[in-house]
Amino acid sequence: MTLLIQYMLIFASVLLLVALGGCFSEHSGVINIGLEGIMVFGALGGALVMKYLPENASAATVIFLSIMAAMLVGMLYSLLLAVAAINLKADQTLVGTAMNLLGTAAATVFVKAMNTAENPDNVSSTIQYISAKKAFIVDIGGFEFNWFMLLALILLVISWVLLYKTKFGLRLQACGEHPQAADSVGINVYSMRYAGVLISGLLGGVGGLVYITAGVSEWKFENGVAGFGFLALAVMIFGQWKPIRIAMAALLFGLFRSLSNVYTGFDFLARLNIPSSVYNMLPYIISLVVLALTSSKSHAPKAEGIPYDKGSR
Repeated sequence: MTLLIQYMLIFASVLLLVALGGCFSEHSGVINIGLEGIMVFGALGGALVMKYLPENASAATVIFLSIMAAMLVGMLYSLLLAVAAINLKADQTLVGTAMNLLGTAAATVFVKAMNTAENPDNVSSTIQYISAKKAFIVDIGGFEFNWFMLLALILLVISWVLLYKTKFGLRLQACGEHPQAADSVGINVYSMRYAGVLISGLLGGVGGLVYITAGVSEWKFENGVAGFGFLALAVMIFGQWKPIRIAMAALLFGLFRSLSNVYTGFDFLARLNIPSSVYNMLPYIISLVVLALTSSKSHAPKAEGIPYDKGSR
């Protein structure tokens, strides 16, 4: 049971961070389908820092620098969506899909080139961070507490306060609901949408780093992030674009995802003789069922996905 809770919390942390990122972007009026690609690039930034930091670096240094790298790289990659969707008024769904395809492919090529430069016989897309990963884990009576769990909780609180208790958050939501009205009272819609997309890149990048360090000490980047970006979108929609509801949805989806890691430890599940692949598919099946049952009652920001035209009313 301890292992189940441990995996549930870490997977929920990933989904929460990435879904909150999508929430900020969509509240500004920009649909961010490219969360999967952002996660990959954020994970790459953090993994490179962990790989090249000296082994005697303190745990605090490893945690701080790897998180900052994941945030920065995630934000930089999200600029592709911001420029295409806000300045060029491109189709946001197509841009996001392209970002997902590009993210895994570009990360794979980069890591392979880096590994080959270091060792011509090494053509893998794997980055190892065995010693650095230990900085994120604290053993508490047999329970492996991951500092990312605390980070996810802190960012959840900050997100709620930012969206509902600050002028910035209220203006951001106004730009996603009725940008023309927001513009008429002096709010710069373009700037707010840039802010929303960049925040989504920041949170998505950290989510990618959390994902690759969740259970392993190396990551093969050609594997991407196994659809967690899309799963986070399902969590966001199920949570009705509200941080607290998103957190509860992330816990639910995290529970189903963790079953694939620990089902053999439960006798009643082991006796069912269900293939492990079924448990791996379970969160995605659940997401389809949940969205099919709840999509008709979803209340997305009214102007999401619609390029802003300053001249229209």
